[in-house]
Amino acid sequence: MQEHDVSLAGVFDDLVRVETRLYNAVNERLRARHGLFASQFEFLHHLRDHPRSRVGDLATRFAVGVGATSKGIDRLEARGLVRRVPNPEDRRSSLLELTAAGAAVVSDAERTFDEVLEELVGTAVSASRREQLATTLAALRSRLERANAGTPAG
Repeated sequence: MQEHDVSLAGVFDDLVRVETRLYNAVNERLRARHGLFASQFEFLHHLRDHPRSRVGDLATRFAVGVGATSKGIDRLEARGLVRRVPNPEDRRSSLLELTAAGAAVVSDAERTFDEVLEELVGTAVSASRREQLATTLAALRSRLERANAGTPAG
C-alpha cells in the first residue's frame, strides 16, 4: 500500500481504539493489584518524577481540566498518597508531593504497568517498529501540543 492510500479516518479509528483498549487493560490490572485507577497511577508517577508540581501542571501534562485534576488529587490526598504544601512563590497555589506511602505505591504499581505494556505492546510490536511508532506518536503529540489542540477549558 502506498503512503497516500492510508485513510486518516482509519488511522484515527485505530489510534483511538488502541488507546482505549490499552488504557482499559492498564486500568483493570492496576485496580486489581494496587487499588489505583490508571489516571491515579499517572498522577503519582508524574509527581515522583516531577516533585512539587502544581495541579495546573498535571492538568496541562495530561490534557485534563483543572477541576478534574484537583478532584483526582483530593482522592489521592485522602488516601494519604499525596500532600499539598504551600507554594512559597504563590500563596494562591499549592505544590504537590508524594508521601512515603505514595512513593511505595507508585513503585509497586510501576512494575505492574510495565508488565501490562510488555504483554500487550511489547509482544505485538517489534523493537524496530516500536522505535518508529514512538517517533511518529511523539511528532503527532508535539504538533497537537504546539497547536494547543484538544486542551480542555477549565
